Amino acid sequence: MIQIGDRIPEATLFESIAFGEACPVSPGRVSVTEAAKGKKIALFALPGAYTPTCSAKHVPGYVEHLDALRAKGVDEVWCVSVNDGYVMAAWGRELGAFGKVRMLGDGAAELTRKLGLEQDLPDMGVRSRRYSMLLDDGVVKLLNVEAKGKFEVSDATTLLSQLG
Repeated sequence: MIQIGDRIPEATLFESIAFGEACPVSPGRVSVTEAAKGKKIALFALPGAYTPTCSAKHVPGYVEHLDALRAKGVDEVWCVSVNDGYVMAAWGRELGAFGKVRMLGDGAAELTRKLGLEQDLPDMGVRSRRYSMLLDDGVVKLLNVEAKGKFEVSDATTLLSQLG
C-alpha cells in the first residue's frame, strides 16, 4: 500500500469536463503524474458513485469545504472512483461538485490497484477503499485510509484539520 513520502504512481484516469444534449461528452485521459506536477492536491477516493455514504457525505463535504481547502494552499480537489468518466461527471453534476471537484473515473481500477487500495466487494467487484491523501508535486504528504465499512478519517474536515 502507498505510504507517506511515496510518489503517486503513473496511471490514466478519465474525466468529462462538459455535457452534450443528453449526457457528458466523451471523457478525456488524465495522466495522474502529469496532472499532479507542481500542485497541491486533496485526493479522496470512494467505493462507488451513487452509493449512500459517498453521495450523502463524502463528496458533499469536499464541496462544502472547498474554499477552506484552497485557503490552506490546496490547488485542486480530486474525487476518484472505480467508475467510468461519464458516470463520474453525471454524478458530480447531480451533487453540485462538477466544475469544483475533479470527478475522475478509474474504471479499470488502474490507479486503485497501483496504490494497493483495492477491495473486492460482494455484488460490486473490485472497488477502491475509502481514503484521502494530500499530494504535493506528486508526493504523498498525508494519507488517511478508512477501516472497512467506516467513514471517520477520509472526510474533508479531517484533511483540513491536518493541514493546520
